[in-house]
Amino acid sequence: MSESLLKAVGIYKSFVGVQALKDVSFTIHPGEIHCLAGENGSGKSTLIKIISGVYNPDAGYIEFNGKQYEKITPIEAINNGIQVIYQDFSVFPNLTVMENLAFNSELAEGRKIVNWKRMRTIAEEALSKINVSIDLDAYVGTLSVAEKQMVAISRALMFNTKLIIMDEPTTALTKKEVRNLFDIILQLKKKGIAILFVSHKLNEVFEISENFTILRSGELVATGSTAELDDKKFTYYMTGRDFEARRFVAKQVSKQPILHVKHIGVKGSFSDISFALHRGEIIGITGLLDSGRTELALSLFGMKPIEEGTFLLQGEPVVIKSPRDAIDHNIGYVPEDRLSEGLFLPQSIADNIIISEIDQLTKRSGIIDQDKRKQEIDRWVHDLSIATPNPNNASQTLSGGNQQRIVLAKWLACNLDVLILNGPTVGVDIGSKHDIHGILQNLANQGMGIIIISDDLPEVVENCSRILVMKSGRIVAELAAEAANEQTILSYML
Repeated sequence: MSESLLKAVGIYKSFVGVQALKDVSFTIHPGEIHCLAGENGSGKSTLIKIISGVYNPDAGYIEFNGKQYEKITPIEAINNGIQVIYQDFSVFPNLTVMENLAFNSELAEGRKIVNWKRMRTIAEEALSKINVSIDLDAYVGTLSVAEKQMVAISRALMFNTKLIIMDEPTTALTKKEVRNLFDIILQLKKKGIAILFVSHKLNEVFEISENFTILRSGELVATGSTAELDDKKFTYYMTGRDFEARRFVAKQVSKQPILHVKHIGVKGSFSDISFALHRGEIIGITGLLDSGRTELALSLFGMKPIEEGTFLLQGEPVVIKSPRDAIDHNIGYVPEDRLSEGLFLPQSIADNIIISEIDQLTKRSGIIDQDKRKQEIDRWVHDLSIATPNPNNASQTLSGGNQQRIVLAKWLACNLDVLILNGPTVGVDIGSKHDIHGILQNLANQGMGIIIISDDLPEVVENCSRILVMKSGRIVAELAAEAANEQTILSYML
C-alpha cells in the first residue's frame, strides 16, 4: 500500500454541548475511491468540514502527505490538494461556464485586468481534463444538474488536486448521468487522484468504492474494504438495526376504483394515459427523467391541468384545474423537492404540520384553538416518529427523512383518499427510507389509495401492488408486483 494521502486521527468535535464527532479515524491513499457513509446527522458533513479547514477539531489531528495539522485553514487544505464539491456545487448561476471555471485561477494569480481570450483558454483546458463538452458561453443557471456537476469537477481539478470530496454527488442525477459520473471518477483514479465519495446509497457504494468508512451518531462504527461488505452488514452499520426484506402485499383492495383516469393527456407532456387506483393498493409509476412521469403527477394534482380524457373519482367525473380542486377532492401531493416545494423551512415543525388544516383549527372568532393545535401536532409527531426535541424548532433543523415525515403529516391531517408521492425518499437515509415505506404501506392497509412515482426501482418493486412503466409520455407496460423485477422494468424503460 502506498503512503497515505490523508489521515484523520482521533477527531473530536462538539457544538453547544452536542457531540458531533467522537474519536473518528480513517485513512485515504492516492488514487483510492473511499466511501464515507452514514445516516443524516451521523457526522459526515462535520468531518468533511474539518478535513477542508472550515472547522477545527476539538481534539485529534489531520495529516496531509505525512505532515500533521491540529488546525488547518481552507487555503492550507486547498494548497494540500483538497477540493470539496458540495451538493449545490457552489457555482455562480448568473455567470457563464467560462467565468465559473476561470475566475478562481485569475484571482489566485492576482490579475486585475480581464483577458477574455486567456479565460477561454483556461476554461477549455479545464473541461478537457475530464473530456466533456459544455458551451462556455452558457449561463450556469441554465445547465442541467449533471452539467453543473461537470463544471464543479473541472474547476476542482485546476489546483493540483490530490483529493476530491464529493458530497452526495448522485442525489439529482439520472441513471445515465450517474454512469457518466462514475466513468469520470475512474478516469481520475487512473491519474492518482483520490475520491472521498459521500453517500448512503448501497448500490453506488458497492459499485464505485474500494474502501469504506461508516459513521453513526458521530462515532466510527466500521471501516475497511468494500469487498468485505454486503447489503445486510452495510445497513446494520448505518442504522444499528436489522431490516427484513419485504414486499408489500395489499390486505384488502376495494372492488370499485377510487380514482380512474381514461385516455388523459397534456400536449407536449404525455398522452393516452389510462389506469385505475383502488383503495388499499399502492401503484408505482416509473420511467426515465423525460418519460412524462413527473408531468403526470402534477396533472393529477391540478398543477398542470389535464387537457384531454376523463378523470373519475369514486366513479364520478370531476375536473381538477388547480391544487385547490385536488385538495377539495381529498387528493394530496408530496413533491420530489420538499425543500423548495413541500415545506416552509424557516417556519416551525408545528406550523408546517398544521398549515393544511388551519381552517379546521380556527374558532369563529378567527383565533386558533391552541388546545386542538397542540393535540394535532403531538399526534403527528408521535404517529410518524418525527425526531425532534421541540416541535417549535425550525423545520430546517431536521434531517431529510424527518422533513419528509413533516410533509406526510401535513397531508395526512387532511384525511385524504388519494396520496401521490413523487420521489418519496429522495435524499433520505436508509433507516428513514425503511420507516417511510412502512408508513405508506400502513396507510394503504387502512384504505388509502397511494401512487408512488419514482425511478428508484427497488423502492417501486418492494412497495407497489402494480407498476406502470412510462416512456416518451405513454404507458408502455403494466406489471403485477409478483411478476416485476428491476431487469424487466428496465427493459421497458430503455
